[in-house]
Amino acid sequence: MRKVRVRFAPSPTGPLHIGGVRTALYNYLFARQMGGSMILRIEDTDSTRFVPGAEEYINEALQWLGIGIDEGVREGGDYGPYKQSERRDIYRTYVKQLLDAGKAYYAFDTPEELDAKRAEVANFQYDASTRMSMRNSLSMPADEVQALIDGGHKWVVRFKIEPNREVLVNDLIRGEVRINSSVLDDKVLYKSADDLPTYHLANIVDDHLMEVSHVIRGEEWLPSAPLHVLLYEAFGWTDTMPQWVHLPLLLKPDGKGKLSKRDGDRLGFPVFPLEWHDPKSGDISSGYREAGYLPQAVINFLALLGWNPGDDREIFAIDDLIKEFSFEHCSKKGAKFDYEKGKWFNHEYLSAMDDAQLAQLFKPVMAQHGVDATAFADEYIATAVGLVKNRCNFVKDLWDNCAFFFVAPHTYAEKDVRKRWKEGTDAIMTELIGVLEGIADFSATATEPIVLDWIKAHEYHMGNVMNAFRLTVVGECKGPHMFVITEALGKAETIARIKRGIDNIKPAE
Repeated sequence: MRKVRVRFAPSPTGPLHIGGVRTALYNYLFARQMGGSMILRIEDTDSTRFVPGAEEYINEALQWLGIGIDEGVREGGDYGPYKQSERRDIYRTYVKQLLDAGKAYYAFDTPEELDAKRAEVANFQYDASTRMSMRNSLSMPADEVQALIDGGHKWVVRFKIEPNREVLVNDLIRGEVRINSSVLDDKVLYKSADDLPTYHLANIVDDHLMEVSHVIRGEEWLPSAPLHVLLYEAFGWTDTMPQWVHLPLLLKPDGKGKLSKRDGDRLGFPVFPLEWHDPKSGDISSGYREAGYLPQAVINFLALLGWNPGDDREIFAIDDLIKEFSFEHCSKKGAKFDYEKGKWFNHEYLSAMDDAQLAQLFKPVMAQHGVDATAFADEYIATAVGLVKNRCNFVKDLWDNCAFFFVAPHTYAEKDVRKRWKEGTDAIMTELIGVLEGIADFSATATEPIVLDWIKAHEYHMGNVMNAFRLTVVGECKGPHMFVITEALGKAETIARIKRGIDNIKPAE
């Protein structure tokens, strides 16, 4: 049985779109499940669209997400080079093979001539019905062709597609796709201008030479699949033709059209894994990492956009995804990009995270708010974040929910003061101080019954007293269980805060 070898082949033309990340993920899951290899190939044949920093961005994004690469520009391997711009000599050999076999031909039409033909002929296509009226090596004498080449005229090599052939594409998601070759144009395979092939030729040659067994890519490449089948046939490589897999599109949140950066800008969610700084415009685009998403949450979220396990399960660790993934459960229809669901996944992973690990992620947030994390024990920080993490979607949200553990309140929520701080409340809080001072064991389990019994014995209003208590300690009437808070703060800090509240909170007018 042929060894599974898959490739993710992005172009370094800008930041990696989240749809490309999902394609990389599905390649990775399948390769790991089958004990195969994952290749990262940089398709940089279009030199006019190259963007500095894009290749580094791609590698960093995959590394952050935990999508492991077995062979690539950084990793090396036996099938390199893994950057197409470094494979010029290889492509020239295969262009010549097609030309010598009469499977391709030179074309000398200028851009102006092609534009004129398009203006003249509605829905013009360079194919078997029009090629003989154009300037190419099929319509021109051989000596004239050679003279143009020798004279340095720019040329391209086009693939010669024979008309009226049924081309069969076997796709693991879509089944048999049949296309009549007459609808295909004679695609440009090579350009003398930059001495590089186009995507179509480079893609086929590299997949063959790198022994790629499965080509797993986005649905947008499905129209090119028949051409690629014909190229495999033209080279005589039908025995090594890969299995095609065309994934469903990622759609806008409303399902109407392909997901774009504009959708993210409009609705306030990232469409790139990492923040991107455009080297030309200086524009900054948000990224999932910088927005506070956990990589494992992003992976889980993306995995379920176009695939499902066949049941209602939603939370999958990466090892579970590798075990469960199958193309049989991939949808043919596009998947709506529910960015709110992405937040839900992040909430679930943040809530399940070990408190000590979460505390380390929270320390930079503390620093952003002017709090020195080294002033607190790691165990204390872990306790604080552990008490509030279920209320948060992102690490940055922790601050608004647990800041009072690190900074004593000096202002108090007006709406809570109006509702909970009445005439005589300061006297009751002074009594409470006396009760707390007499408690030796300040744990929540020991403190709670003593305080509640005191409230009942004096027939005080339970809600008013406890909320006034919370107001002095937290600064507003929110937060975890009150006695868990006081246990974490300790007796001295709790009493100090009550005293400060008595001094500073006045009943509303």
